[in-house]
Amino acid sequence: QVQLVESGGGLVQAGGSLRLSCAASGLTFSNYALGWFRQAPGKEREFVAAINWNGASTNYANSVKGRFTISRDNAKSTVYLEMNSLKPEDSAIYFCATGPKWSSVTSLSAYDNWGQGTQVTVSS
Repeated sequence: QVQLVESGGGLVQAGGSLRLSCAASGLTFSNYALGWFRQAPGKEREFVAAINWNGASTNYANSVKGRFTISRDNAKSTVYLEMNSLKPEDSAIYFCATGPKWSSVTSLSAYDNWGQGTQVTVSS
């Protein structure tokens, strides 16, 4: 049974930083690409960032490019999202997910397994 557990969310002031973690179990972690998505109240879940199986390739939404960095540690079965220069519009529940083919990495429907999410709130 695949399990993804996010952590690291919280309340931060605009301009601040947070580092999210997503610990995976129940799968051969290094075989899979992983992604981060977010969902704000009343909005659809949207793609944030993704990383391929060995970390050599990444993909970012335009809204976070240059501010967020995705990375992974296959030895720890964990993927990270470093978020800098946070803005109030970054406030959302952040989810990690796995399972996509790299060609579909920005598509919600391409992911098989999801975590429960972690709340990020950025105050102005």
